[in-house]
Amino acid sequence: MMPRLDQWCMYGLWWLPFSLPLSLYVQYEYPGDNDEEGNPTTRQGKISDAFPNPYPNDEAAKFANNGALPPDLSLVVLGREGEDDYIFSILTGYFDPPEGVEVREGMAYNPYFPGGVIAMPQQLFLDSVEYEDGTPATVSQMAKDVTTFLRWASEPYHDDRKRIGFKVIMVTSVLALVAFYWKRRVWSVLKSRKIVYYSKGS
Repeated sequence: MMPRLDQWCMYGLWWLPFSLPLSLYVQYEYPGDNDEEGNPTTRQGKISDAFPNPYPNDEAAKFANNGALPPDLSLVVLGREGEDDYIFSILTGYFDPPEGVEVREGMAYNPYFPGGVIAMPQQLFLDSVEYEDGTPATVSQMAKDVTTFLRWASEPYHDDRKRIGFKVIMVTSVLALVAFYWKRRVWSVLKSRKIVYYSKGS
């Protein structure tokens, strides 16, 4: 069975809650409350829900992926040398193996993957998706979108941290100016005072 890219992504990111469009969640069902008779029920997904794990366990994930357990994609961009470029190259780097290179059945040749052989088959093909704004669904465009999403998943609070950091710097700068002014005003009297000693006979 050939795993789809969304299965690989969902397996690696299943525990992360994302603020994505509601339409992305309602297509999945989640365990709900028990009914009056105590039977378990299901409900549609909500924005606060995490992505569901597409596989019931690790063994099922390995069986569906040629014996390879899909990696944790939550930090894959930050955990690979090259970061975004590495992910983009992997997604667009599927080629026929050159002469002399043997690739066993169920594996794929990808020179950008360490060793040149990868268990994940090619996932992106021309016109695999349809963009609402009419953007051509080229392999490079889809790879860019996937890479951008994984970058965001690695640091979902990146922009918030930047904004908070900017506010902290601004507030700290104002407080530093106030402290400097207060120090100059209070200590200027002590630093500028002149102590004169007079002898008793003078």
